[in-house]
Amino acid sequence: MRTDRGWKRFYATGWVVSCLVAVAAARQWNGRVREAEQRAAEIERTHEATARGRAAEERLRIARDLHDSLTHSISVVKMQAGVAVHLARKRGEQVPESLLAIEEAATEASRELRETLRVLRRDEVPTGTGLTELPRLIARCGSAGLEASVHELGTRRELPADVDTAAYRIVQEALTNTSRHAGPATARVTLDYSDDCFRVEITDDGEGIAADSHRPGLGLIGMRERAAALGGSLVAYRRPEGGFAVEAVLPLVPR
Repeated sequence: MRTDRGWKRFYATGWVVSCLVAVAAARQWNGRVREAEQRAAEIERTHEATARGRAAEERLRIARDLHDSLTHSISVVKMQAGVAVHLARKRGEQVPESLLAIEEAATEASRELRETLRVLRRDEVPTGTGLTELPRLIARCGSAGLEASVHELGTRRELPADVDTAAYRIVQEALTNTSRHAGPATARVTLDYSDDCFRVEITDDGEGIAADSHRPGLGLIGMRERAAALGGSLVAYRRPEGGFAVEAVLPLVPR
């Protein structure tokens, strides 16, 4: 009997020890898993910090290049146009509309370049450009010889900042392309407000872009990239009745 009780105690002690070893092993394993997860998270944070640092360096490099290559040239254009306007007025001559358009466009380009440089240096989101600038853009187009009109569908409301900026830039680029490639033409800008998306359409009745549609210019590529970055889409095509059209659909609800 004593022998049986001794073996039972031995077995019981063995089970207790086994359980304790299993618990200790499980805790050790969980500790190693947590440590591995922490190391992985730390590595990921380090990679993200490194990527942000490289991106910041690249932004600064781009800002310096833009400043060196464009700021001086735009300033010269603005100054020369201003001098020409001043001399014409001093002589009592009528200032050509095209010269006033050049002066205004140079002033606007200088302002936007400064804002872009601030964004690149500070990693901020630009807030000064949107559809509120559209009347000034239409006026500048008129001064440059392109008659453009704006039409709204739906109920106007405030748009998200990124959609507002993208819509303005798409209209700006489309009208610029019309001025360059369409010849004598008129343009129509349609802003369509709906519940889940904002649609922008720019059409003209000119000769259209002469370049091969399979080899789009950088302006058209940039417009498509702006729309795609917001989860939207953009198409550009020759109209059957003549002219060219650009249609962009920008979601108002993040996807």
